[in-house]
Amino acid sequence: MNQYIYFGESVKGYEIPVLNEREARAGAGILLLPAIASFVNSYLTHNFIFTKVFVTVFMVDFFIRIFINPNYAPSLIIGRFFVQNQTPEYVGAQQKRFAWSIGFVLSVIMFLIIVIFEIMTSIKIAICLLCITFLFSETAFGICIGCILYHKTQKNRPLYCPGSVCEIKTKEKIQQFSKLQMISLTLFFTGLYFLSSSINQNEQYIEKNISTKLMKCEAGKCGSSM
Repeated sequence: MNQYIYFGESVKGYEIPVLNEREARAGAGILLLPAIASFVNSYLTHNFIFTKVFVTVFMVDFFIRIFINPNYAPSLIIGRFFVQNQTPEYVGAQQKRFAWSIGFVLSVIMFLIIVIFEIMTSIKIAICLLCITFLFSETAFGICIGCILYHKTQKNRPLYCPGSVCEIKTKEKIQQFSKLQMISLTLFFTGLYFLSSSINQNEQYIEKNISTKLMKCEAGKCGSSM
């Protein structure tokens, strides 16, 4: 039975059980899309059927990851298919288990609130946004927030952290932010702000003109300008 139920792979050259971070990141991305879709759908339509299905799938997926074997988790199986030709990036299994345990606890809370008791509370929105933040952080930036929390809570330095964040090293010059990059970002967001303001003012002007014309028509003055 132990040959099927275990956590982490024994890979030559690594002192502890490890997992392929590329597969984990792909799995996070696969869960991220339906997470955002279910959140937006429930927020706009107030219909939680899609959310109930997703929360249940999310909880079962993380249960399999933690208590059975990550190799059998549906999201990781699909992720493994897409990254199978990429060079594995092995990270310590223990910190990934800690991070996934946080996700599992959050999913259990959501399952109780939404599926079992159907409680109307803002807590579920906060938890949903937190899960989306965790998934997006790992998918977009390769930052495992749960792994970082594991690193902070351990007295001994963990091994093989994602992105080698556990190692003490000097950042390469190419990775450092320059003043020119900060100016570029500032100009970009400033231009975005003025663009959105301009579009908003234009829409308000159009709406004002339309409402004025409608008021004239209601007063029987539509034909006076003809």
